[in-house]
Amino acid sequence: MPRRPYRGDGVNQPQDSNERSDWTVLLLALMMFIAPAIGVPSEEMLQDTLKSIVISFGTLMACFMFFWQWKNQDTKLLWHPLVWLPLGLAVYAVGSMAWSHAFLAGVEAVRWFVFSLLLWLGINSLTYERVPRLALGIHLGATLASVWTALQFWIDFKYFPQGPNPASTFVNRNFFAEFLVCTLPFSIFLLTRQRKSPWILALTLSLAFNLTALLMTGARSALIGTMLLLAIVPVILFLYWDQLEASSWSIRKCVGVAALLVFSVLGLGSIPTNNAQLITEYGGGTGIDRAFSRTLSITKASEYTQGSFSIRAVMWKATGRMIAARPLGGVGAGAWEVDAPLYQNPGTQLETDFYAHNEILQLLAEYGLLGWVFLACLLGYLVLAALRTWTNRSSEGRREAPLRALTLASLLVLLLVSNAGFPWRLAGTGALFAISLSILAASDARLNRQVFPRSMALGWERQNSKLMLGMSAFLLAVALYVAEQAMASESKLVRAIKIALTISKSGEPSNPQWDKAKAEMLALMEQGIRINPHYRKLTPMAADELASWGDWTNAIWIYESVLASRPNVVAIAANISRGYMQLGDYQKSMEYLSRARKLQPTAPAVRSVEVILLTRMGEHAQAARIVRELFAANTVDYDLVYSAYLIGIRSQDWKLAIQALMLRIDKWPSEAADGWLKLGDIYNRAEVKDEAKALESYQAALKAAPVQAKEAVWAKVPPAYKAQLPGPATP
Repeated sequence: MPRRPYRGDGVNQPQDSNERSDWTVLLLALMMFIAPAIGVPSEEMLQDTLKSIVISFGTLMACFMFFWQWKNQDTKLLWHPLVWLPLGLAVYAVGSMAWSHAFLAGVEAVRWFVFSLLLWLGINSLTYERVPRLALGIHLGATLASVWTALQFWIDFKYFPQGPNPASTFVNRNFFAEFLVCTLPFSIFLLTRQRKSPWILALTLSLAFNLTALLMTGARSALIGTMLLLAIVPVILFLYWDQLEASSWSIRKCVGVAALLVFSVLGLGSIPTNNAQLITEYGGGTGIDRAFSRTLSITKASEYTQGSFSIRAVMWKATGRMIAARPLGGVGAGAWEVDAPLYQNPGTQLETDFYAHNEILQLLAEYGLLGWVFLACLLGYLVLAALRTWTNRSSEGRREAPLRALTLASLLVLLLVSNAGFPWRLAGTGALFAISLSILAASDARLNRQVFPRSMALGWERQNSKLMLGMSAFLLAVALYVAEQAMASESKLVRAIKIALTISKSGEPSNPQWDKAKAEMLALMEQGIRINPHYRKLTPMAADELASWGDWTNAIWIYESVLASRPNVVAIAANISRGYMQLGDYQKSMEYLSRARKLQPTAPAVRSVEVILLTRMGEHAQAARIVRELFAANTVDYDLVYSAYLIGIRSQDWKLAIQALMLRIDKWPSEAADGWLKLGDIYNRAEVKDEAKALESYQAALKAAPVQAKEAVWAKVPPAYKAQLPGPATP
């Protein structure tokens, strides 16, 4: 068969493309529809695990179909300098497996490989005529995801497990909002290409619905991104109006579309929430109320001292120190969460997050000099792409300009929200990132640029396509195995955690009736950890419950499996020290306490364990001295306060015991009744004897106790004081 000639538009297609469906683009469109639209209806699988499976399989299937159409033909395929950027990160990630955290680096290598493949497939399959199909998949996926969000906001729809909600199928509303705001330019692109009124109506209403769902989330970075789009998109439409199908609309239709969009958002956004969690947290309100209040909260000083920004600031500062300490090689791909505790301020203990909540900083911290190169090249390309879009006055350039400008707008918003979250690491948003770059690169190829960055046509023989078909099939089999293992591990761990939580909620974890459930839970934990010992997000949750029952033997081995994967997590080392102390193995306890001290000598968890250990060893005076120092520095946690109370009682240091109880009452109001009872008992002691304060404390205990517990609290009040109290209120 003769070689197929290279097409001048920069993208090869089969000559009989009018008779054959382009399965590559259709599969990519289907992938971008399914990934945000579907979720796991139970907690036995993480939502982004499912989305990662959809993106990985969708990309590999599209790759298989791409090479299938060329299996009997020679051709030329395209390469663009952009592809080197994620490929370089993937190669670095593979290399960092040798000296950094191997598992996390391997995950990063796979992520950037899929990103590179998706980018390359888009470059070689996205003609201008095919882009709308892909954009439609993106828009429909965003719309169905928005339906779930609206149902969660309006009627407290609970089909998908939620963290901060309404979050659609994304668990966290920020994750959903960051994805959704990046899809809006593609929805606008689709709308402005329509001539037929039914399509115009459907797209206008669905776009308004998506905007309303975005308001419902109250995600501030995404809302700021929306405001940025409201400033940019009208300028793009004005500049390139003559290139849009919308230019054929009558003035009446244009005004009608704009009015329909605005009034639909206002109408839908005025429906109040019935989400119980949102009502508890924010007092309810409408989507518009929520968007305004959340955006205005940025101006509150408390947000920067106590809110989420203050928490992010701790992580960002630690990441800055990480970058300064390892400027060339970085800490290794994916290793931010491993090394972050080493770079926090003394006494700071923030170990519950797994990402820096700033993609730029985390990239530089993990990849070092290569991260700087990636970022500089990416930003340089985007600026160059914007300049070329503006300066290209040819008919082809003007035709491409709206698509290029709206894609750049999507990428601009993505870069904006990347400064307060981690959207690149989430499957759906990461795939949208790769697709957006591929749209620009494919456009470069069509415009046939001869200066950097230029697309390059490489000869490709049919034998290579057959080889790549085999490789694609192999990778699909590997992906199937990895997906099955991930699902099995997550399912076992989550089932074990749910059993543990059920036992804890019973209030009688030591009851023999739970022995069978405990055995099942431990078996599931062991099986899940054996499959994947690196699930720090899940594994410690079961250990925490075991520790709360006093089953330190099993809690310790689970904690130790976590510490083997994340050796710098101070809280885990402190918990293991606490466990060995409870088992009476003071030598082992001191060993892990010393390990925790080296990481964060002034962390509250470390000082708390130190106090408890000194108390157990009879060093009450030294323990009391440390407690007073910590209280003076306003360093308080639950275990420390409880230990201070015990030290005060055992050493008859009543002032310390009273201070500890007052802190407990103030910091943990749910335990105020017990705290006031104990305080009354101290004032009733002969050594202290203050009957007025004792009476006041018992009265406060009765007042603080919930209705169902008032009788139990009343029973603990000494008879001498009952005559002076009104007694428990009857329900």
